[in-house]
Parts: sequence; C-alpha cells; structure tokens
Amino acid sequence: MMLDFTPSHLSDYRQNGFVAGRPVFSASEVARLRQRIEALEADHSEGAGGHDLAQFFRVNGHVVIPMLAEAARTPAILDAVESVLGPDLLAWSVELFIKEPGSRKTVSWHQDITYWGMGETDDEVTAWVALSDVSVEAGCMRFIPGSHKGRIADHEDTFDADNLLSRGQSIAGVDEAVAVHGPLRPGEMSLHHGRCFHASGANNSNDRRIGLAIRYVTPAVRNHAPGRDWAMPVLGETPRGGWDCIAGPRGLFHPADLALYDRILAGQADTLSAGAEQTVELYLQGGEAS
Repeated sequence: MMLDFTPSHLSDYRQNGFVAGRPVFSASEVARLRQRIEALEADHSEGAGGHDLAQFFRVNGHVVIPMLAEAARTPAILDAVESVLGPDLLAWSVELFIKEPGSRKTVSWHQDITYWGMGETDDEVTAWVALSDVSVEAGCMRFIPGSHKGRIADHEDTFDADNLLSRGQSIAGVDEAVAVHGPLRPGEMSLHHGRCFHASGANNSNDRRIGLAIRYVTPAVRNHAPGRDWAMPVLGETPRGGWDCIAGPRGLFHPADLALYDRILAGQADTLSAGAEQTVELYLQGGEAS
C-alpha cells in the first residue's frame, strides 16, 4: 500500500505528538501477519533458547523472528517515519502488544523513552500498527496532545500484574479529560513521540487486540547518550559511533541469532532496569517474562 502521509499529518504530529489512522497494510497483508503470529504461538509455545515466546514478542523480537524484522522495513511505514525523522533510520526494537478478548490488561500513562537510556531525544518515533480491530472497546491508545513538548515526567513503578509495561511505570495526575483516543482499523498505523503521554485500556471486545510497535531512531541518538546500543539499519546510511548494527535474523530462532539476543539483552538490561526496586522480569536472561 502507498501511505498518503501529507504535510498536514506531519504538522499534526509536530503539534500534538501523535497522529493516528494512517493505512500501511492491506486486509490480506494483515491476515497473513496475524496468521504467522498465531502459528508461532501454536508451534513455539515453549519459546526457544531458554526464553519464553512472550519475551521475544516484547523485547527485541526482530533479532530472532524474521517476520518482525521484515515488518520494520515496510516501505509505507518507512515513508512516514522518514517524514518525521529524516532519511537515516534504524529499528531499535520491534514488539507485539497482545490483549486477549475480555482481558483486563492495560497500559498505564507513560512516556516511552523514560528508561531507554536515550535521554530526552526527539530522534525517536514509535510506529504502532493494528493487526486486529483496535477500537475504543478493544482498548486502543489514548494520547495527551502536546505532552511531548515537556520533559520526561516522574514515573512510579507499580509492578501491577495487569499492566503490560515492563515495570508498570505510571505518571500520576494526568488530566484524562483532555485525552484523545486513537482507534485503528486493521492495517492502520499511529505514530507517537517518545515523550508523548499515552495509555491504553482493557480489551472489552470479542477478539484479540494485536498491535505491532516498531521503535525507530536516527543515528544521532547516540550523539547525546552515553555508552553503546544495538539497532538494525532500515533506511539510508549505516551509522557509526555508538551503534552496534545488526543485519536481522538468519532464520527463525537461528542459534547464532539467539546468542546475539542474549548479548543484547545482557547489554541493555541494566539501562532498562535502572532505578527499579524490584526485578524487571522482562529483561531476565532466563526468559521469565510474563
């Protein structure tokens, strides 16, 4: 599909910190992606390499699952992200957020980049793609317009079992009266800034609520962040400096990719868990993600 991402959409993103409802996949492409995800769940329910499948879905799945790496290179998505970030792009993470029908799982108010070790960068955007009907009833995302123009807010780690975030991190005192819903039909995408306040509710629909979240960054992120990090170049020039670039998986759960996954997880775990008063299970080497 060709995405019609106009200057008006870019202006909305700059002003509000998000834009929603842009089509990137056809109905047949959505059906094929969903079938492949559910085949993985059926055929690899025990995971691989000592990690639960749920951990791969939520942390760096593009390192070991070709389908997720391919999704990050979708031309229609890249066209829109290039309009926001420029011509040199890396996929830092590719994740799946799945809420079963009737699930009470939620995502609390938060800013994405709070614990990512990237500072308060503007050089990141999340493309969130609906692979099912992500309606208000199904628990679509809500956004606070303009919240990306501020700094990173204080977050409290709740470790709530019904919170899909790694540590149940939550911003207190958000004025929900000004929140804007971002429902998506299957195959539609939203983009949101890493400092934009956003949340999502329970899935009160009769179908699974499946979202694909791709975190894109520019090479410049490491210019103002300490240390090194891993990412997959997807557009433009291959970066230097503080990046270790990965090519994408050799095949599904290839042994060499599983070893790389472990190295990346070990390298990122301290940053992603920094300041937590409890163990952040999503980043454990033993695959104890829930």
